[in-house]
Amino acid sequence: MTPLQRYVAEEIATDHADGILTRREALRRLGLLGLGATAAAALLAACAGGDTGITDYGPAPTAPSTPPGSAAALPTTAVTFTGPGGTPLQAAWAAAQQPRGGVLVVHENKGLTDHIRSVAGRFAGAGYSALALDLLSAHGGTAAFTDPAAATAELSRIPPEQLVGGVGAGRAAMPRRGEGKMLGATGFCFGGGLTWLLLASGPSRLAAATPFYGPFPDNGDLSASKAAVLGVYAANDARVNASRPAAEAALARSGSPHQIFTAPYADHAFFNDTGQRYSATAATEAWRRVIDWYGTYLG
Repeated sequence: MTPLQRYVAEEIATDHADGILTRREALRRLGLLGLGATAAAALLAACAGGDTGITDYGPAPTAPSTPPGSAAALPTTAVTFTGPGGTPLQAAWAAAQQPRGGVLVVHENKGLTDHIRSVAGRFAGAGYSALALDLLSAHGGTAAFTDPAAATAELSRIPPEQLVGGVGAGRAAMPRRGEGKMLGATGFCFGGGLTWLLLASGPSRLAAATPFYGPFPDNGDLSASKAAVLGVYAANDARVNASRPAAEAALARSGSPHQIFTAPYADHAFFNDTGQRYSATAATEAWRRVIDWYGTYLG
């Protein structure tokens, strides 16, 4: 099992521990990942008995009712471009009216959903043309999967180097669509992990990156990356936070501008306004910081 496969399996088990998935559904999803009944049951038991990592900050502040950036969001258009080995890659493209830069949006383990399309549109509304990839393109695209759990399982089976290659192809396509502006990358959960992997894969054209609660790769080395990185975490996300010290150490060694923001009260996937862990307060603050970060390092 690759680190990303392990991450997806643990996410399913954590969703069960938090009451988001029934035991039956969690076992079904773990089975789609290839885990046998015994291994799946053991993983569920381990996550159910683990430390939640929840931090008590007292009462949460009152939150706004609309997702951050949505009021100014622009529409997206379905596009196709050439990926590794000539494979067509699908994506959603949102063009800013007067682009200050470009942002590559890397989706969660559910694929290219309407939520991720909306994030691309929000970036465009904030002045950053955005390309949201569909990393399931070689399998017909996310829309080809009627069962979201099957889409997640298929994503987990794609070799990490192939996923990073797809993200890299999206990055390479951005200058042609973004009028040569400076580029950033934002990924969420699974996509946050891929954003870290892209930064650790060697030199790139990224000037900035803002990975959201993504696992940092084992022995990740960011010395070849010159991107200014804002790492976004959630205070109650003990599983992903376990790799945060490694990310902070790698950022310090890289010498590039960097900052870590940990949202109080919040849990994993707090930015996804279609999910049960959504925190409007944390999402709004994180969005403000991301836009400020890109305003500093992209233009």
